[in-house]
Amino acid sequence: MRQLGEWAKGFVYFAVVEFLRLPLKILLHLRVFGRGNLPQDGAILIARHRSYWDVPLLTVALGGRRRIYFVARKGLIEESPLIGLFVKLYAIPIDRENFRRSDYRNVLAAISSQKLVGIFPEGTTKGAKLPRIGVARFAERTGQKILPVNIVAHGPYPPRYPCGFPRAEVRIGQPFQIDELMAELPPNLNRNERYERLSLMLMERIDGVGREG
Repeated sequence: MRQLGEWAKGFVYFAVVEFLRLPLKILLHLRVFGRGNLPQDGAILIARHRSYWDVPLLTVALGGRRRIYFVARKGLIEESPLIGLFVKLYAIPIDRENFRRSDYRNVLAAISSQKLVGIFPEGTTKGAKLPRIGVARFAERTGQKILPVNIVAHGPYPPRYPCGFPRAEVRIGQPFQIDELMAELPPNLNRNERYERLSLMLMERIDGVGREG
């Protein structure tokens, strides 16, 4: 029964992603670059978080067969029944304001089990958004590779209704290890300074995808 339940969840995820593909192609002229960079196993997928459109764009870009387990704010479950259902079924809900040890362990377990775990380092679409240090900590703890993805919009983003739709690109970068960034850090940083610097460097990696060379 459990296997049947997982098959059904996978089928629904695939169906929803494929259903979204045509509208995103029509409305946002979606183009995807770098699919060859997708790892066959797990990774920590990171991207900037500017809009609720980010999630459907990323899921469609990677395709229904590559399920992304997004780390999501637990409050979404109560705020919207439809979104809340998908958070329950396909995301890793956390208490963003009061991040608990259980939240940390749940995310750590998903990464360690070779899932493709999606994390927005900024954590929110609102306000001044310095990146949080979670991705650097998880990557260091698990040794899992990081997959940077850059969502590029040529036009207003988030879209402005009814006619302000941009042309959107999803650029998938090459996976890398957190050790590559650690090697660039200056010496004698304390633990917090190290994580903060690494988090800023991760955002630079996201922004640099598709601009290499």
